[in-house]
Amino acid sequence: MSDECAVVWDDSLLSYDLGGDHPLHPVRLDLTMRLARSLGVLDGVRPLVPRQAEEAELARSHTSGYLEAVRVAPSEGPDVGHGLGTADNPVFEGMHEASALVAGASITAAEQIVSGRADRAVNLAGGLHHAMADNAAGFCVYNDCAVAIAWMLANGVERIAYLDIDVHHGDGVQAAFRDDPRVMTISLHQHPHTLWPGTGFPTEVGDGAAKGESVNVALPPGTDDAGWARALHAVVPSLLKAFAPQVLVTQCGADPHREDPLADLSLSVDGQRAAYRALRDFADRYAGGKWLILGGGGYALYRVVPRAWTHLLATALDRDVPAHRNVPADWMAHAATVAGNVPLPTSMTDWHDPGFTPWDGTVECSVDAAVRDTRHAVFPLHGLDPADSRD
Repeated sequence: MSDECAVVWDDSLLSYDLGGDHPLHPVRLDLTMRLARSLGVLDGVRPLVPRQAEEAELARSHTSGYLEAVRVAPSEGPDVGHGLGTADNPVFEGMHEASALVAGASITAAEQIVSGRADRAVNLAGGLHHAMADNAAGFCVYNDCAVAIAWMLANGVERIAYLDIDVHHGDGVQAAFRDDPRVMTISLHQHPHTLWPGTGFPTEVGDGAAKGESVNVALPPGTDDAGWARALHAVVPSLLKAFAPQVLVTQCGADPHREDPLADLSLSVDGQRAAYRALRDFADRYAGGKWLILGGGGYALYRVVPRAWTHLLATALDRDVPAHRNVPADWMAHAATVAGNVPLPTSMTDWHDPGFTPWDGTVECSVDAAVRDTRHAVFPLHGLDPADSRD
């Protein structure tokens, strides 16, 4: 047993680069690591260098035909199919190697937890949750979340909870485990009627022996810190307590922020910081402290992602950064060289109170309707009362 947190990072992870003006630009990762170092969050931390995921490890989550298509796409071009060569998932040189490295980084993090060398492990380059078994989707080539979960299942872990707080539905991970009773997937996301990929309705509850273990909270556009936290705490703790996972895996996309250009939720960096603290508490309370932390979406590259994910790293390392801490001048100077005319943040806060009123069983607003719909869909399948706010 260890109480350490492993951080998986190497600049080679920046090679997952979809090119040009693609929204998933690796600069967000570079700026995050620079900001975390500048604030002292990573003092004394020796990051683990990832390896590429092996064929057999990828094949637990992807078909052989798809793996071959990814390998040959740079030479054969977009006609290779499988969702490759689209605007969302353009083909790029070294695509297999870069994608396998991201997946391998998530396995490297999982290895630390399963081996007992660390209780927590972070791969911010991961969280590519949209890739399906046989195709790329939503900026994601290999689904490192599913690959890491499958690796843990193959190496003795029997019950894993996956909690996805990206603004987009965690569809690829849900699809991978929708009939596997060993994995519970929970996704809080913008309502599928209003945002791609158009899935993640409360009625999607899983199949067969895993019925009730796919959980979806579909939040209305405009949901702010208070509403988001109200929904999280009204649904997630009861289900984690009932499921009793051995490891909690979280996908921590930074795109629920109100400045994100690809979505319509309204969280602040302060609300995101509070969310990460809640995830840490969930791991400690319901998963024996075992917490695998992955990145995800986030397209406000300069103003939001570096601050949000620096708070995430700090939370995982128990080195919480005070919300009102100023952004260091050296980071500002470097960021100015890559951000163009984008105004840079000067503080680690958005000056927003992330407090919320816990759900009390009533339906007073649209977030409460989302809570009601999810609880009624899945709580009875776990022996829980959907109307009782104590469950």
